[in-house]
Amino acid sequence: MSASPWTPFRYRAFAVLWSAMVISNIGTWMNSVGAGWLMATLDPDPLMVALVQAATTTPIFLLALTAGAVADIVDRRRLLLVVNGLMALVATAMALLVTSGQMTALRLLVSIFLLGCGMAFIAPAWQAIVPQLVPKEALSRAITLHSLGINISRAVGPAVAGVLIVTLGMAAPFAINAASFLAIVAGLLWWRPPTQLTSRLPPEGIFEALRNGLSYVRYSTPVRATLIRAVAIFLFASAYWALLPVIAKTWLGGGARLYGILLGSVGVGAVLGALLLPRIKRQLGADVTVAVGTAGTALVLAAFSLIADPYAAVAASLVAGICWIFVVSSLLVSAQTALPNWVRARGLSVFLTLFFGSMAIGSVIWGKTASELGIDTALLIAAGGALITIPLTWHARLGQGEELDLTPSLHWPDPMVLTEATEERGPVMTIIEYRIAHEDVPQFLTLMREMARARRRSGAVQWGVMEDAADPDLYLEYFIERTWLAHLRHHERVAGTDRAIQERVHRLHRGSAPPSVRHLLAPRGGR
Repeated sequence: MSASPWTPFRYRAFAVLWSAMVISNIGTWMNSVGAGWLMATLDPDPLMVALVQAATTTPIFLLALTAGAVADIVDRRRLLLVVNGLMALVATAMALLVTSGQMTALRLLVSIFLLGCGMAFIAPAWQAIVPQLVPKEALSRAITLHSLGINISRAVGPAVAGVLIVTLGMAAPFAINAASFLAIVAGLLWWRPPTQLTSRLPPEGIFEALRNGLSYVRYSTPVRATLIRAVAIFLFASAYWALLPVIAKTWLGGGARLYGILLGSVGVGAVLGALLLPRIKRQLGADVTVAVGTAGTALVLAAFSLIADPYAAVAASLVAGICWIFVVSSLLVSAQTALPNWVRARGLSVFLTLFFGSMAIGSVIWGKTASELGIDTALLIAAGGALITIPLTWHARLGQGEELDLTPSLHWPDPMVLTEATEERGPVMTIIEYRIAHEDVPQFLTLMREMARARRRSGAVQWGVMEDAADPDLYLEYFIERTWLAHLRHHERVAGTDRAIQERVHRLHRGSAPPSVRHLLAPRGGR
């Protein structure tokens, strides 16, 4: 049972919130189909249709970093309840505007932008609570099932939306989306998060939280590799999502039903991809799996540009869904497993910022290219670009964080100080002395480079290592933090993998006693 892809459903909290998420996302996809088709009706220019995608993704690009910081310093459950309630009000307003015939292209874009703002705050918080729903050994499968749920919604929502638009009218998708938020609200009200180890320190301020989150991402090799791959892929894959409404209407000569069928086909493909993914990743590994998904996406873009046939388009969309789940799920697992809990929402918000930023920028680029050069040419250029990214980003390896121990090690003793070290005092310099034999210096300096990244991930703003000119075997490592409070946070955030690096360094130490540690505070009254 532990090897089953369905293992996370054994945990009631995951099963309930996953079901609520699927219901809500069905409404979201219905809203997306309704918005895309409504814009194609109000203003069929490819650029205006592409702006629907841009209006959805741009606020996430602009706000996700702030949202991630907020999600790491407030109660994530309460945050999700408030934001989902506000989004329900926006969706209700959209339904009323369409029903009364007062919806315009500008109002539609503004409404979509507001929903995108809500999604910016939901996405990092929702992703960050997944590890609270299942044990660590089931996390990878839970992330895949999360992606599966999104794509089940993609399979159901668009197809139903296409039928409802034809039978009940244009307002129906927006009204159902408003009601679907109630499922998420009910699920969150039912859920009681497990008790977690809480810090004895006061919460970070929003700007400090942002700064520390960005610093962690900057000095985490596994996270940076994942982000490089994500940006390269999504910039070109965005052509498919941005141009699909105008492809269905103009290129294929279809209506709302065909558009819904194409999106539904993507969803069905994604479900198939989620079922295939565990076996594919076991056989090929994450890097090759993402490369296969990228190449398949390029093939789909080329097929759309060369074959203007609805049946071929449906088949190509099925392949697109399989490739999409291969790419997105693999990248999300790589990002999740590279982040400790204290910075998880912030790290994921960087991923989401670059993901949606790439999608937003790509949507504008491909919409403009299609307006100037034609839909077929734009799709061919995007296909070629997607293929080129495979060799160009191959050095950025995925899944590097899966074997890391990112739980707090709590092995640092409380610092011994005699002076009054209030939390706001700073900057703070920590100095550690090592005695290193001449033959061990190259290995010591190599480990010090790893140590530098570890210190900076946990809050150090400066770091260095110096050799004593009067005692060649004596080396001093120093790092500086902004305040004494920041140093105390560092004590709480040192991870098991950081401890392993430190132990390897200490084994090279030749002194009769452990390396000595000193803490220096800036004098009172100035820096």
